[in-house]
Amino acid sequence: MTTQTAARVPITNQAPTRRLRTLSDPAYQAFLLLRTAFVLAPVVFGLDKFFNVLTDWERYLAPQVNSITPGSPHQVMLAVGVVEIVAGVLVALRPDIGGYVVAAWLGGIVVNLLLIGNFYDVALRDFGLFVAALALARLAKAFRSSAAGQRTSPALA
Repeated sequence: MTTQTAARVPITNQAPTRRLRTLSDPAYQAFLLLRTAFVLAPVVFGLDKFFNVLTDWERYLAPQVNSITPGSPHQVMLAVGVVEIVAGVLVALRPDIGGYVVAAWLGGIVVNLLLIGNFYDVALRDFGLFVAALALARLAKAFRSSAAGQRTSPALA
């Protein structure tokens, strides 16, 4: 009878190497797709809080949340819109931080929707977006420049 042992990988304190930014790298493609989506979606949804073209956003505000926030539901949604726009801009500038901010925001949205009780499908969708925002933040770390203001590769930042 033979036994097999797993190869041991030495543990080091070395920082992981940064990946090169090339469009042929599937991980970089995923990073670009997520970054683009999490810049555009929060900005578009944030702007729509001011115009209500896509939907009546106030119906997505849980009464429990409304009762602990100052102002009317309309004013709360305007503040939400500003936060979403800022989060989208943060993802554009610093996806390694912005991804976590968007994830936290989406977590709050999921809790808000669960409190309402009628939007479980939307809450599940937003939970998926929460996971995708976390993936963006993790990928951003892999593609972050090694020094502030420097790129790890000349190919498409």
